Amino acid sequence: MTAGPAPTVFVVDDYAPVRRSISRLLQAAGFFVAAFASAEEFLARYEPAIRGCLVLDVAMPTVNGLELQEILAKAGSLLPIIFLTGEGDIPECVQAMKHGASDFLTKPVNDEDLLAAVRVAIQKDGALRRQQTELSGIRERLATLTPREREVLDYVVAGKLNKQIAGDLGTVEQTVKVHRARVMQKMGVQSVAELVRLTERCGTNGSVH
Repeated sequence: MTAGPAPTVFVVDDYAPVRRSISRLLQAAGFFVAAFASAEEFLARYEPAIRGCLVLDVAMPTVNGLELQEILAKAGSLLPIIFLTGEGDIPECVQAMKHGASDFLTKPVNDEDLLAAVRVAIQKDGALRRQQTELSGIRERLATLTPREREVLDYVVAGKLNKQIAGDLGTVEQTVKVHRARVMQKMGVQSVAELVRLTERCGTNGSVH
């Protein structure tokens, strides 16, 4: 399985007629489809770099849909999941949605409902991947800072003035100004407000030690 330019809709359902029906529907709508009869078969061939979403049956032998969701989550996968159930089990639905499911549809699935859910899930996948790329870029820039520059970053984000930072670090204000300028340059920002936004986005809140 190789990553292509078009997103892939992964279909995992142990019941062949349903698997074929859903695959045909999605292919007719212009989606690239990869279908699997079990969670194990899917995991053996799935590559996280491939864009798309997962249409997943809840009730399957060995590894069920909710268990596969948990496995993917622990692996750090962001792949949006659309769950299918033949029983409309409310507790399962609640559990799946709490753990980030994109949607939950009851079999027999309405064609338009499924296509709409897939389109939303693929858009969500694209947004998540763009966000991850941006966060990686921020973290790479943070990694270029020296230990002292990281200290200065913490103080700047906390709203400290150069004079206060110099006092806390036991140095002179001019040295702090130099470190501060280097931090701004390396992080690619023009203002403290931008710097604060960057650190908040990657969850550091300025604390990057």
